[in-house]
Amino acid sequence: MTQMPDYSALTQTDLTNCDREPIHQLGRVQSWACLIALSHDWIVQHHSANAARMLGLAAEDLLGLPLADLLPVQTKQLIRAHLTRLSLDQQTVRLFGLEIGRRGVLFDVAAHAYKHGFILEFEIKKSHNHASDLAVVQPLIQKLSTMRDVPQMASSAAESLRRLTGFARVMVYQFSPDGSGKVIAEALAPGMSGYLGLRFPGSDIPKQARALYKRSLLRLIGNVDDAGSEILPAQNPMGEPLDLSLSVSRSVSPIHLEYLRNMGVQASMSVSILNQGELWGLIACHHPEPLIMDYEKRTSVELFGQLFAYELARAETMIENESALRAQETHNRIMALVSATSEWAENFSDIARQIEDLIQFDGIALYSDGKLLTQGTTPTEEQFYRLARYLNTASGSRVYATDHLSKGFPEAATYQEDCAGLLALPISRRPRDYLVLFRREIAKSVTWAGNPEKPVEHGPNGDRLSPRKSFEAWREEVHGHCAPWAAGELRAAEALRGTLLEVVLKLTDQAEKERKQAQERQALLISELNHRVRNILNLIRSIMKQSSSGAETLSEFTVALDGRINALARAHDQLTRDQFAPIPLAELIEVEANAFGLGNKSRLDFRGQNIVITAEAFTPLALVFHELVTNSVKYGALHAPSGRVEIGITEEPDGTWTIDWHERGGPVVRAPTRRGFGSTVIEKTIPHELKGAAEVRYNSAGVEARFSLPANIVITHHPFDGNPEINMQDETSPASGEPWVGGPALVLEDTMIVALDLAGMLEDMGADEVRTAASVAEALSILKDGFVPKLAVLDVNLGEETSLPVAEHLAAQGVPIVLASGYDANEAGIDAYPEAELMRKPYTTGDLSDVLTKMGFLRN
Repeated sequence: MTQMPDYSALTQTDLTNCDREPIHQLGRVQSWACLIALSHDWIVQHHSANAARMLGLAAEDLLGLPLADLLPVQTKQLIRAHLTRLSLDQQTVRLFGLEIGRRGVLFDVAAHAYKHGFILEFEIKKSHNHASDLAVVQPLIQKLSTMRDVPQMASSAAESLRRLTGFARVMVYQFSPDGSGKVIAEALAPGMSGYLGLRFPGSDIPKQARALYKRSLLRLIGNVDDAGSEILPAQNPMGEPLDLSLSVSRSVSPIHLEYLRNMGVQASMSVSILNQGELWGLIACHHPEPLIMDYEKRTSVELFGQLFAYELARAETMIENESALRAQETHNRIMALVSATSEWAENFSDIARQIEDLIQFDGIALYSDGKLLTQGTTPTEEQFYRLARYLNTASGSRVYATDHLSKGFPEAATYQEDCAGLLALPISRRPRDYLVLFRREIAKSVTWAGNPEKPVEHGPNGDRLSPRKSFEAWREEVHGHCAPWAAGELRAAEALRGTLLEVVLKLTDQAEKERKQAQERQALLISELNHRVRNILNLIRSIMKQSSSGAETLSEFTVALDGRINALARAHDQLTRDQFAPIPLAELIEVEANAFGLGNKSRLDFRGQNIVITAEAFTPLALVFHELVTNSVKYGALHAPSGRVEIGITEEPDGTWTIDWHERGGPVVRAPTRRGFGSTVIEKTIPHELKGAAEVRYNSAGVEARFSLPANIVITHHPFDGNPEINMQDETSPASGEPWVGGPALVLEDTMIVALDLAGMLEDMGADEVRTAASVAEALSILKDGFVPKLAVLDVNLGEETSLPVAEHLAAQGVPIVLASGYDANEAGIDAYPEAELMRKPYTTGDLSDVLTKMGFLRN
């Protein structure tokens, strides 16, 4: 009597019991076949108890007999010819319609190699219609080849196999990543119950069974009540049972037989569906009565299964290719959204829409460079920062997906209704940044074909996880889960991650480029500032000297000096301000000329067209003409009393504009021996900033320069009428009327010299008492002591504070206020102040006079 496996030894009664059942060493074959195991030298080592009877052999005990004594010569030679070419990893050899021993009876033979020799299995041939079965397979596969939808293909395959095999129920069963499976298609005979849409736990097909399904693609169980035929002897001399892993007639596990009986099944057949060597699913066939299908027909069914698997792989490849194409289109659209100056925030909504066309989500978050952007249903900012730390430990450098976030990150249970699962795409290395897609919880109803957590029961083979007794749908409500992330979505996410890494690199490169340009601009600005400060200091010395030599009184000297310094300040304002309207080029040059006290219009001779330039062109042109005027005053035509500059502006046929600068009547010009910063500005600024051209010639009669400007920097133009009416009057001309304070005044200024100078101006304009303060506290102290000024002049910025509290105190008392600042009105921050007049720094007596006149402080 063959010893059956000791199931009582499986003492651990959990879901691993079925995984540890030795289903490949059951020691029996099904009774519709017999088995002979041979050594490598063709001697019988094992045989099934029914072998001699089924094959019609004279000897009952076959052990130790050579194969030549059992089979006809031609049959033996045919089998040996095929077996000698087999190796352990090759599939079974099929031989159909062979004569063995019984007269008029033909057998189908399955032969395969195992480590100790060869195994032959024989079954009586029942039909001779193999050619017609193969003819049926071809049109069935051809029909599948026209389909692209996997469920549709599965449904067609199930119906085709039901007609081909005669089984009453044929199901296509697809495995999930967690090992469970779902019936995605079925074909039923009348009266058969269905399982479409039901999910079967992974424990229903144990690990070793899955491994055998990958090696042997078809498995037939003809009758669940078949006791089978035992293999003799049960073990070889080394104590090993015969390995039946590739046996086509291997007997069936008692656990599985009990499982099938509970389903009301008497016969079953399974066909493996492999995709790239892995078990994609099974075609499961059931019948309520015993059904034994001959080997040739089973071979046709196996062929159908292989071709079906091929067509499935083709369809899935097409779907993947389409997904890859969509991913590439998404890549192109996202890259198009990221312009050369873009940041994430500018295009985040558009990028989110593009991603949603590829992967469905309920919320999206982008965490980059310490900044968080969100859209849709996402965790709060505080919750996300803690989640990001978890992702740093969970995701590595690849896409991380979970449909049950709270399982690995328990804190997420507090917001799992909104964010039950996520798909995280790392888009940088250090610090790690992420694009995260969230999905809401679905009250996920999974319809199981029985309770997946099988109860431990005392079965016929001892304590184990007994097969379920009822196959009514058992519903499990799974909370904290979102819809699973499909394999195609994960592949799309990997492709998308590459796109986002490219975007990050692009934005990083652009930011680095902008930082570098900003540093270069800052360096140029500092150099220019230093250069201009030195020039201004030199100019002030020259102006003071020229003003003193031409003035007959101290008063005349003071007025002339104030006016020229004020002109310099206005020229500097034009150079550095960043908000200005387009102006005529002639006015730009006039401001520079006024800075040197060149009030005689005949010193500048404008000809041709008076052009109005764009705001963007103002700063570079102001730089160039400041240097030209400065050099001319120092060394050229404007240095001599009778010297002049001719400035011609003409439009060329191609739309560009030419500016000619010709100096006449000055001293003899010599080319500079070294190139200074000013020369660089003249020669390089217009080509670099405006994409124009510049040429400077140092002729002995005078410097000549020619500049070419692109058409796009000129807004409009009109001819000069003789010489343009540019304002080259002395900026210190007295205003109409006589300004007069006529009472006490308050000065709040943190620079002592400026405060004393301003106090003197106010006294000259009729202030009978001027009190000065250097801080807000000091000014408020003066005012609270009972001092009520008729006028107050307040500096806006006082080091680390502003004068706003003093202004508000004065406004409450109705005191008129003048605000002094070096900024424009829109830059000084005076919009927070009470109503006041603004006086720009540096200011002169004339500026103060104009402000007082405007405010109505006039002598009665």
